[in-house]
Amino acid sequence: MHNEIALLSTIAVGLVFALAGGYIAVRINLPPLVGYLLAGIAVGPFTPGFVADRHLAPQLAEIGVILLMFGVGMHFSLRELWESRWVALPGAIVQVTLATLLGVGVSHLWGWSFGTGIIFGLALSVASTVVLLRALESRNVLATPDGRIAVGWLIVEDLITVVALVLLPSVAAKLGPQSSAGGAAAAASIWSSVGLTLGKVGLFVALMLLLGARLFPWLLSQVERTGSRELFTVAVAALALGLAYGAAQLFGLSFALGAFFAGIVIHQSDVSHRAAADLQPLQDLFAALFFVSVGMLFDPGILLEEPVRVLAVLAIIMIGKSVVAFAIVLALRRGFGTALLVSAALAQIGEFSFILAGLGMSLQLLPKNAQDLILAGALLSIALNPLMFHCVMRLRARSLLTAATQT
Repeated sequence: MHNEIALLSTIAVGLVFALAGGYIAVRINLPPLVGYLLAGIAVGPFTPGFVADRHLAPQLAEIGVILLMFGVGMHFSLRELWESRWVALPGAIVQVTLATLLGVGVSHLWGWSFGTGIIFGLALSVASTVVLLRALESRNVLATPDGRIAVGWLIVEDLITVVALVLLPSVAAKLGPQSSAGGAAAAASIWSSVGLTLGKVGLFVALMLLLGARLFPWLLSQVERTGSRELFTVAVAALALGLAYGAAQLFGLSFALGAFFAGIVIHQSDVSHRAAADLQPLQDLFAALFFVSVGMLFDPGILLEEPVRVLAVLAIIMIGKSVVAFAIVLALRRGFGTALLVSAALAQIGEFSFILAGLGMSLQLLPKNAQDLILAGALLSIALNPLMFHCVMRLRARSLLTAATQT
């Protein structure tokens, strides 16, 4: 492939395969991103036929991450989090902690380092925003009290992931297999790195809240007054990508964090609904390319080479997480139906897991087979989640009918 057309070929073929895969997935009642992942596998280096440029795909994926995180920030709702705080806040923290420990325990049995286990466990503990929201919307439960609890739970998980993305690079050297066993000097070094990173985050957040919260909504309002639809879309995209780039270049933070806070700031604007609507097609486009690029990294041979490990990962995602969430909701004195809905909603992993896995690979904390296991767990759990939701919704309807009959 000539370098001049490598970008065009990667985008064109990636989108064509994404369209075909997404269409087939939707026709068999699966989320379209399952088709996007399979499309990535089809154009990846581990399958015959056309092979897309693996050097360009990560850059396209990075744009997808930025727009995905910007969208998460745009939909971040303190009101929804506050309404469900007594369940979502403790529930998500305990569930992520226990699921991460499950991942650490399994990785220890496989001979991996503690740092590898932490990233591996975190990647298995956080659910996909895209999958969860669309699953709740398709079943008309997003606006119900149970749906708000699930969304609030997801918001807390997203915040935990954002914090992890910020802190992991600063402690990576201390978590790796070559790190020392511990000691006061090592602990002091870790806390020093964490403190420096949190200081940068604090400065960035302060600037965003004090300056960005006034400047960026004003800027969008001025652009809107021109009456130019395309100029407004360019302004929103420029803010999302520009702030992500600025956070990385000026503060040494991740693109994801910059995009996330850009979304939060613009969400406060009077034109936030139009900004979200205008940027949605671009988000959908690069989200498809993001999942395609993730699929390109997946070696499907692991399904045959390490089926036991794949089943162990799937069990953590769909059984371990669900049982933990179910027990937590019941312990917090919520109903049986609420516990069923939350446990089914969280029984999958997706984009945040891919971002964590990519960070782990770049920090040399995650081996290639660990990334393949995470991708296999995501692909299988997303594909099986609609079936699990179908069974759970039937049980939930039956329990609600029984409760109504008894009253």
